[in-house]
Amino acid sequence: MRLAGKTALITGAARGIGLAFARAYIAEGATVALADIDSEGIRTAAAALGPGAIAIEMDVTRQASIDAGFAVAIEKLGTLDILVNNAALFTAAPIAEIARADYERVFAVNVAGSLFCLQAAARHMIEHGRGGKIINMASQAGRRGEPLVAVYCATKAAVISLTQSAGLDLIRHGINVNAIAPGVVDGDHWDGVDAQFARLENRPLGEKKRLVESSVPIGRMASATDLTGMAIFLASSEADYIVAQTYGVDGGNWMA
Repeated sequence: MRLAGKTALITGAARGIGLAFARAYIAEGATVALADIDSEGIRTAAAALGPGAIAIEMDVTRQASIDAGFAVAIEKLGTLDILVNNAALFTAAPIAEIARADYERVFAVNVAGSLFCLQAAARHMIEHGRGGKIINMASQAGRRGEPLVAVYCATKAAVISLTQSAGLDLIRHGINVNAIAPGVVDGDHWDGVDAQFARLENRPLGEKKRLVESSVPIGRMASATDLTGMAIFLASSEADYIVAQTYGVDGGNWMA
């Protein structure tokens, strides 16, 4: 019960990593607002988690939706102690074929969405003077370039940089900002990732996923639940002296 009495908002929480975090936070005693653009999915997810969860429809690319979503979440939760910026999109293309619309769409979610959700949470935390914890979801892709993943890599590098700047700025208010950089995480989204690489690299479906999995030193891709320990730790009082850091939870893929 390391999060007993705490309240949290998690974006991109209708499925996958966000939903796994919500489930873990509730098990640790928190009340959680699950936010997602998928209104039906988020209601279903919150209902399955029980009375410790509420559903918030939110489009992180629209400021009005962020403002309204945080207002509703804080009204229902009473306050906000923890934010997890998890909402994200993936895209892949050779440099010569990157479309501006695709670039703008992915940056709008992964970078601007993280920044302005972080800002909304920070404003509330500063006003109430109780401090708080903000966790951004980066990626091992933000640590290095990849030939077909320039846009996604750039967004996650930006998230790491944002974590550092926000962490240094907000700690004077007692707000700890840190990030988690997963490696390759299995789930429904990897079907789409694999399909993009199959097209771009002329591979049969499933081959890229097998190759990626075989390259992880621990011997397998992560599951969403492999990330929950770090998410709980960074949200807890055990992480009070940790500021502006990005933690790799990647099975050994990246050595910091």
